[in-house]
Amino acid sequence: MKPWLFLPPKWAHDLSSLGLPLYSFIHGRKTPQWNGFTWRNLNFQNPLGIAGGVDKNATHLKDWWRLGCGFVEVGTVTPYPQNPNPGKIVDRDLKLQAMWNRMGFPSDGAEETFYNLSYFAPDFRTPVFVNIGKNRHVPNSTAVQDYLFLVDRFRPLADAFVVNISSPNTKGLRELANKENLLSLLGPIVDRVSHFEPTPVLVKLSPDMGEEALAEAVTHCQEIGVDGFVLTNTTTFRPPGCHFPEEGGLSGAPLKDLSRRALELAVQTLGKKREGLLLVSAGGVLTPEDVFERLQMGADLVQIYSALVFHGPSFFHDVARRYNDRG
Repeated sequence: MKPWLFLPPKWAHDLSSLGLPLYSFIHGRKTPQWNGFTWRNLNFQNPLGIAGGVDKNATHLKDWWRLGCGFVEVGTVTPYPQNPNPGKIVDRDLKLQAMWNRMGFPSDGAEETFYNLSYFAPDFRTPVFVNIGKNRHVPNSTAVQDYLFLVDRFRPLADAFVVNISSPNTKGLRELANKENLLSLLGPIVDRVSHFEPTPVLVKLSPDMGEEALAEAVTHCQEIGVDGFVLTNTTTFRPPGCHFPEEGGLSGAPLKDLSRRALELAVQTLGKKREGLLLVSAGGVLTPEDVFERLQMGADLVQIYSALVFHGPSFFHDVARRYNDRG
């Protein structure tokens, strides 16, 4: 029984902030341990977590921990508060198992999100990644300043940064993934974190780059010195029978093949240079079998978003139980 599916998508999205704490209080348990590992002194009791965009302002960390996350990614955080894009911003298609959004980095801003995170520190139950992005009015030519501001602000709390340059809902953002822009953006970020106790820097890439461009971006990012990748963001691809607008990003089942291929390409492209880097797979992960497949393909961690809508918040413990049943 999934009562939220009987509600309009926007209602279900908005009411989740009320329902999630109640559900986690009733059904929450300790973090399940399965397929755990340690990376850069971060201990992951299991490799399954939430994707960026689920908990934008770090308001539900305790709930995600109760529900079984092995790690949590918060954000996308922007330096200053900003509202969602105007008009309709979220929808779903039960038949296609697809989610559509054109939110555009709605955020309470760095200060509010930092305050929320600091409430839980220093007793994080799992590693916490902070997904960072620029405010929409900031041109790409000065975007690095937004990212550096967020790195400086969240460095005391973030276990890793996820540099978001791949959302289709902020105009021009994906241009930052072009080879000519990557060095000017990522170079200063990697340099900034190296001056302190280094915080890992991951880059979140688009599934719509094309195979050659994605392989080139992975290679260039690795040469710049990033510590890993999140593969991938939502897609602008529309499958047959899809009724969603052309603008906005699609997740869920239509993203599955693109996300799998991006992971496969990253593993192939990095080869032996992959050692020490973290690969996080996201997109089209809707069943426990999808989780296990991504791990077998070479992902270190797996993230979900649409599965929370179509399966429900019991997904984390259901995957753990399925893993243990497999022996």
